[in-house]
Amino acid sequence: MNKLLVINAHPIVDSTSSVSLNVLDYFMRAYKELHSNDEIVEQINLYSEVVPMIDETVLTAWGKLRNGHELTNQEQELTERMNEILKQFKSANKYVIAYPLHNFNVSSKLKAYMDNILIARETFKYTDTGSVGLLKDGRSIVVIQGSGAIYTNNDWYTEVEYSHKYLKSMFNFMGIEDYEIIRVQGTDLLGADRDNILQKGYEEAEKVASELAKK
Repeated sequence: MNKLLVINAHPIVDSTSSVSLNVLDYFMRAYKELHSNDEIVEQINLYSEVVPMIDETVLTAWGKLRNGHELTNQEQELTERMNEILKQFKSANKYVIAYPLHNFNVSSKLKAYMDNILIARETFKYTDTGSVGLLKDGRSIVVIQGSGAIYTNNDWYTEVEYSHKYLKSMFNFMGIEDYEIIRVQGTDLLGADRDNILQKGYEEAEKVASELAKK
């Protein structure tokens, strides 16, 4: 059975003004209309749920685990939560991520989320000839990115769009190569037509949702 995991990486989890979340909502409505009801759909809201970041506590806990030492209650809670996040991610075979571009990169909680799922021997492994992704079983991912500027004009902005480069590289690293991005961009430009930008996002979302529903 297929399972779709929706990853909401917007700081205002239920924002009605966010273009990325508006397009996400449209995408999900289109997807559910096109797909059978027997598919499992789960959602994680990164800014309202606990998503541990790699800090001193986590690094200390990992060191203790390697050496067989007992963890404190806080360390136990954090490592258990990280395991839950990893387990949920691995249990899905389709993913949709929505987030706003922050200073040319992903939102901070999305970076923390990636650190929870990029785990050696779980989503990738080291070999004598380099790293190998362990999720090479036909998984698919759709990224919905909202941004004030435009990043597809092959100019300076295109070069510094680290978010797209980072996410695509990391998912490829884990073995997920079926990657699509929907850019809802240009909302902060002088004279920007927000309604027109959203409409273009909806049209692309419907097309990508139809493609994902067939997989």
